[in-house]
Amino acid sequence: MSNIKEKINAILEEKFSQEAYCEFFVVEIIQSDNGQIQVFLDHDKGLQLEHCVDISRFLEKYIEENNLLPENYTLDVSSAGIGSPLKQIRQYRKNIGRLLSAELTDTHVNANGTLVEVTDEYIVLEHSEKVREEGKKKKKEVIVRENISYDKIKKAVIKIAF
Repeated sequence: MSNIKEKINAILEEKFSQEAYCEFFVVEIIQSDNGQIQVFLDHDKGLQLEHCVDISRFLEKYIEENNLLPENYTLDVSSAGIGSPLKQIRQYRKNIGRLLSAELTDTHVNANGTLVEVTDEYIVLEHSEKVREEGKKKKKEVIVRENISYDKIKKAVIKIAF
């Protein structure tokens, strides 16, 4: 039963390599001991309910044709959702320009700012700070850019601004 996640991931990666599905990607697959499979997906331009239904039907057919799970399994296919931690570089890329809060591994302080750049090694957050210029009483607002490597990020979530 342990390789079911790998099989589901492989069949989805194969499907997502097709041109019609190339903007989809797997965020996470969770398998519980009671036969429940949760598949969290994302899409470069936003995941719609119809997408989840389509992928769910595709997976149900695959699971049943290949007898991967007992008859009483539960399959949930959904979006990773707002407020869910970012797990894939593609999720960071699709959220450039949005507010991000990153809990860092080496400090108890969160890094907060606008996500302005994403590379394969790190992200760049931008935020403003008020700093006092030498010899002056009034503080000046400056823009600060912070590079954060992925291995320093314990958890990162997009913050919704109202």
